[in-house]
Amino acid sequence: MAKARDALIAGATGLIGRELLSLLLADPIYAKVIVIGRRAPEMPHPKLVVVMVDFDSLPDGKHFPHVDDVFCCLGTTIRKAGSQDVFRKVDYTYVVELAKRAKTAGAKRFMVISAIGANLHSKMFYSRTKGEMERAVSSAGFNGVVIFRPSFLLGDREETRLAEKIGIAAFRLLSPGLIGGLRKYRAVNAKTVARAMLQSAHKTETGVIVLESDEIEHVGSA
Repeated sequence: MAKARDALIAGATGLIGRELLSLLLADPIYAKVIVIGRRAPEMPHPKLVVVMVDFDSLPDGKHFPHVDDVFCCLGTTIRKAGSQDVFRKVDYTYVVELAKRAKTAGAKRFMVISAIGANLHSKMFYSRTKGEMERAVSSAGFNGVVIFRPSFLLGDREETRLAEKIGIAAFRLLSPGLIGGLRKYRAVNAKTVARAMLQSAHKTETGVIVLESDEIEHVGSA
């Protein structure tokens, strides 16, 4: 029987993070699941350990939780962030600093949510920032890094504006018509992304693996 592992999740109160946390807690391969963040999830469980942190001043490697697998679901939008600077701080700085500290503390694998179209050479600020984040975590020295690039996310959001409801409805209608090379633009459910993250951690593959949205759908639905 494989040795039980410890997991750490950042962004556990978000759309994907909530789904992933439930899966991690139910998975017998993990003896302990550590959640770090500013808010504690409302999900009491004997395996759950909550560590309240400020991502602007994460503990260093010596005091950072020692785990095997790290699941990073941190992310925002430029609209929610209010500025490009704040967006970059959350989607690049927080993610990269998390990776650095986790690696120093002995983590072996790093699973991270990026976005479709991530490209460090992109002229679009959003896509370029995601691409720069991917490059940074890929070179952090983990045994394995899995990068997930979901398209439009479906799921139960805590706050859903009218425009988002319209967008969700539109993606649900359009997705079946996206075939061939356009399949990666299909909307994907947050639960499916969470399952794909867990499945990827189970495989313990080495190197850097990038999963586009259609590949996430395939892995998460298996």
